[in-house]
Amino acid sequence: MEIEFKFCIPPDRLAAVQAAVRRGRCVAIRMEARYFDTPDGALASRGIAFRLRREGDQWVQTVKALGDGPLDRQEHNVARGPAIEGIAPEPLPQLHSGTVAGARLQQALQAAGGPLVETYGTEMDRLTRDITHQGTVVELALDTGRVVAHRGTPQQAEAPICELELELKAGPVAGLAALAAQWATRHGLYLSTASKAERGERLLAAPDRSSPRKARPRSPLYQQLPAGQALQRAVVAQCLQQILGPASDIAEGASDEELLHQLRIGIRRLRTALRELAPLAPGNFDPAWEPPLVQVFQQLGHLRDRSQVMQRIGAELQAAGAPPLSTHPNDTAGLVAQAAQQTVRDTAFQEALVYLMVFTTPGLDATGDAAAGLDARATRRLLQQRLRALHAQVKKGARGFATRTPQAQHRLRKRLKRLRYLTEFVAPALDAHSARFLDSLQPALSALGRLNDERVAAALYREFAESGDLKAWFGAGWLAGRQAQSVAACEQALGEMEEAPRLRKTGKR
Repeated sequence: MEIEFKFCIPPDRLAAVQAAVRRGRCVAIRMEARYFDTPDGALASRGIAFRLRREGDQWVQTVKALGDGPLDRQEHNVARGPAIEGIAPEPLPQLHSGTVAGARLQQALQAAGGPLVETYGTEMDRLTRDITHQGTVVELALDTGRVVAHRGTPQQAEAPICELELELKAGPVAGLAALAAQWATRHGLYLSTASKAERGERLLAAPDRSSPRKARPRSPLYQQLPAGQALQRAVVAQCLQQILGPASDIAEGASDEELLHQLRIGIRRLRTALRELAPLAPGNFDPAWEPPLVQVFQQLGHLRDRSQVMQRIGAELQAAGAPPLSTHPNDTAGLVAQAAQQTVRDTAFQEALVYLMVFTTPGLDATGDAAAGLDARATRRLLQQRLRALHAQVKKGARGFATRTPQAQHRLRKRLKRLRYLTEFVAPALDAHSARFLDSLQPALSALGRLNDERVAAALYREFAESGDLKAWFGAGWLAGRQAQSVAACEQALGEMEEAPRLRKTGKR
């Protein structure tokens, strides 16, 4: 198993990073790799990369597969002998037999729709150096070069490689995290989850390198409810699974608004986990993680308000006969992407992600810092109490909803979201009623979300009108006229929620 952090390097920081890597005893090597897959993409669809790489004067064959957490992955390497000019060895998947990564490779090939073929390649220079920090030995690897697809054809496309990898060689993973955070902060680096294989796959799919990768579905948390620390780790790892991909793509300049939406959901789910699961193993969650998450969540929310919300509400207003605004509230995709990119690259946010990734790794035990927390029985009892309390607060807030202040109505929406996410976190251990209960929350969440969007849009239209765009008063008045109807829809949906499900006894299925 390989444990590493990988960072992208902004072009204007590359010279400083190169100089920093060269301050110690380092080794330079030229690498050229050939990647293989089946015609139907059986390996890529399963998160597997299979390659032959010329490293200096030697060939090495490697298979990589997804690990259990966001920081680790399964990898197996086999030496294939000296490099002879103009001759490359044939790929031999059977050389990885007896390993976890090899078994996944064989399973994928058995289900594939054809033989292995070369798909894309990489050409890069690597500069490596070992460094010791807090009793941990880490290998720094600076890679610069390119990924090339459709080589030698009119469709040839390429993407740059400019990355710094920090791989754990020996010692506790906490030392790796401290070093990773130090380099990221000093040089403005940002985490990347796009492997060289994924960059190649994007080039194969389309020449447009800005196309976002397909999000992988969240993996199941567990079959039975774990105790304290184990549950904390499982839930945080699942939240990071939803956060890291979009954050990486946005930091590299992707402009797809769905990425922004998924990132905000992932951050909200993570904040719920940090709040609701903290009592299971007190002291495991660092309070310093929360502020950067809040800041990025809020800033991305402002971008969403001025783009997605205004586009959707603006289209409805246009259909209702509203005059076109003199003001142009909708930022262009390029401006939104640029602002989101700067937000996600924030060094405090990147540092928080580093330490959250380490928290999900069992290697943290080597430091003795993580508390085991409550046993399985006490964990189940505490979570059941919290589910009941949140459900009771939501039911209380739903009574007389129309008479409550907008601030109280918004607090109810946030509580309802926490109830939903906490239910999802413990869903594998809930009774058969849990799926129906989650379904019953969705109409209320949708209605409350619609009410919130209308209020956001109304405030923006009033702002435009008061700034001199008199045509915006139509939108402000139209939205004000919808308030009573939207509030009534929320009240009705809240009244139709099911009773909360119960956690099963430990050991029952």
